[in-house]
Amino acid sequence: MTVTAETVIQASALVVRYGATEAVRGVTLAVRRGEVVGLIGPDGAGKTSVLRVMAGLHPASEGSVTVVGEDAWRSRRALHAHLGYLPQRFALYGDLTVAENMQFFALLLGVPEWRPRRDELLRRVGLDRFRDRQADHLSGGMRQKLALAVSLMHAPGILLLDESTTGVDPVTRREFWRLLADLVADGLTLVLATPYLDEAERCSRVVLMHRGEILGEGSPQHLTELVPGTMLEVAAEPRGPALDALRGMQGVVEVQQFSARFHVRLASGATAEQIRGALSGAGVIIHEVRAVAPRLEDTFLHLTRAAQRRATGVIP
Repeated sequence: MTVTAETVIQASALVVRYGATEAVRGVTLAVRRGEVVGLIGPDGAGKTSVLRVMAGLHPASEGSVTVVGEDAWRSRRALHAHLGYLPQRFALYGDLTVAENMQFFALLLGVPEWRPRRDELLRRVGLDRFRDRQADHLSGGMRQKLALAVSLMHAPGILLLDESTTGVDPVTRREFWRLLADLVADGLTLVLATPYLDEAERCSRVVLMHRGEILGEGSPQHLTELVPGTMLEVAAEPRGPALDALRGMQGVVEVQQFSARFHVRLASGATAEQIRGALSGAGVIIHEVRAVAPRLEDTFLHLTRAAQRRATGVIP
């Protein structure tokens, strides 16, 4: 099977059901060769279901998914040569060593001359010194590095990652992404599900999902431009009275709490001075009020709330 098309994955009106539960509702998505596409959304958004259909692990209930021009379910065995898949949960053999896990999957996948490939991957993921350690005795981050190495053993052109850095410490997560960046530079196409919006900002394209549907997609920069109005970042205390004052002010559309600060979206015509006045009138100490560009968090929350209002018949 030869990969020639620029679009390597195409989902068309994809529906995935588990019994009476509809996990994915009419998703249409194209992934081009060399892209890094991030599926972003909360638990239950349908991210894992989309990836599993792409990987040929679950059939589409309706619609279709093709990978390099072939139906992902009907051609799933042949497509394994093109795909690497890293699931949420560690799925390797704990009683085998690092090297034995690599060997087992190399032989299972029919990788020729697998020893040099194994040694190269163990070096790249930083596990060459631990090749004789049982997988059960690895740290969480080291397990994920091993799982990544195994998923790359047959040199796939497409890698699917399902929240693979969840629960991994920040240093390991950074190392994980540095390795992924090197692989993408070598021509790998990457589709990943992640709950981390800082990881989404590393993607060339982000797909925001909610309740099985796509709310919006585009580059991180494009998505932040979907938030209407003016965005202010406010630092004030006490936080409770500050929040009450902001939410009760005319002209404030949304208030989101980010760490010790608020992101406040204003309707057209509302000003920062009005914000200062409302906070001062509530007896709140103002540390800072400044205009900021919306972040992906702002976009996701804005689109999610708009979708919820539409679902309940309330005009956004």
